[in-house]
Amino acid sequence: MMLLRTAINDMVPRQLRNLITTKLESFFAKFQSGNQVSLKIDRSWDRTSGKNRNELYHAAHEYLPSRINRTYKTLKVGKLEDCKNLVLAVDGNHEVVDEFEGSKFTWMLDEKTEKDSSKPKYTFILSFHEKQREKAMERYIPHVLRTYEAMKAEQKIVKIYSRSCDYWEQSELTHPATFDTLALDPELKTSIIDDLDRFLRRKELYKRVGKPWKRGYLLYGPPGTGKSSLVAAIANYLKFDVYDLELNSVFSNSDLMRAIRNTSNRSIIVIEDIDCNKEVQPRSPKSDKDGFGKGKGFTLSGLLNYMDGLWSSCGEERIMVFTTNHKERIDGALLRPGRMDMHINLSFLKGKGFRVLASNYLGLDGHHPLFQQIDDLLEKTEVTPAVVAEHLMRYEDPHHSLEAIVKFLTQMDAQNQLDLQFTTTTPST
Repeated sequence: MMLLRTAINDMVPRQLRNLITTKLESFFAKFQSGNQVSLKIDRSWDRTSGKNRNELYHAAHEYLPSRINRTYKTLKVGKLEDCKNLVLAVDGNHEVVDEFEGSKFTWMLDEKTEKDSSKPKYTFILSFHEKQREKAMERYIPHVLRTYEAMKAEQKIVKIYSRSCDYWEQSELTHPATFDTLALDPELKTSIIDDLDRFLRRKELYKRVGKPWKRGYLLYGPPGTGKSSLVAAIANYLKFDVYDLELNSVFSNSDLMRAIRNTSNRSIIVIEDIDCNKEVQPRSPKSDKDGFGKGKGFTLSGLLNYMDGLWSSCGEERIMVFTTNHKERIDGALLRPGRMDMHINLSFLKGKGFRVLASNYLGLDGHHPLFQQIDDLLEKTEVTPAVVAEHLMRYEDPHHSLEAIVKFLTQMDAQNQLDLQFTTTTPST
């Protein structure tokens, strides 16, 4: 046997050896059918009515094409309208073998046409050796489901919802902002990303301590500092849908609760310019009563009740984002932790943020002789990223564009000096 094995290894090509081994394993497996366990996975749990979608079936449908290797010769391929890439699917009555932790699990898509219906019925058959029963139920099937959830999150098209009348209208969020393209201080970016990641992985902690699984952010700073872009970057990073809630369209506390109750989990609810909204009424007993009834506008108490009251438990894995240009105008009751957990100051552009803009708009990732001069001017002037970005788009040549930025910032600095001199020399009235 040793001589025979040596001769086979030396004389028979590797691909042919693998083919022979596969055929032999398949041949002998027929005589060991009594040791095989088969699980039937229907598309719906109730096959007669078609109700109760079976998540495991759909998980296998998406998971198995990712396990198909080059030796698999029968598979379906297509291009769907809402997909950017080609999609693959398992063809019926052909086996797909998946290896997990050293064990083999065999899948087959069984296609049958029942007598009382012209439509085919699809069922996945998962087979494995009876010794692997515990591994299959406790580790392999959960692995398939986890992989499916990760694939869904990766492929998800982020939506943005706006409220019209009494319902949410949706469209695709096409804003291209990411954390890589935001003109923010790198340390601030890192702290935001770390906070988001920490929030996502703490589901069990929130449950254990009795807190709703949500997080509140306050974005404040002058107009044009990137508050909307930061919201889009968070949505694209987390693959969370965005609900843009205009408080001027909310007529009462009950209307506010109804609007938020109709949002989905894993979403971002954005309330912009919270300090400018005139519909929020004082927190008095009379205004609370009117807010739930026929009065105009809702109360601050109604908003607070959603943020950390009994209504805050409606839904989970939610992020609340409030934006304002004037933080000092916001009622202090909104600012405490548990309501607005992280306060993010989006201020005027500085040198580190300008490097990001130079990379985005001009393709300059290294050093440039004018960078230091621009950094010095940015320390003396108050200019937003939006204004600088608009100037960067005026020239195609990077050097000419930077020269224009230097000229613009120099003029701003000179004007600031004149204004300062005028203020100090003019007597007050």
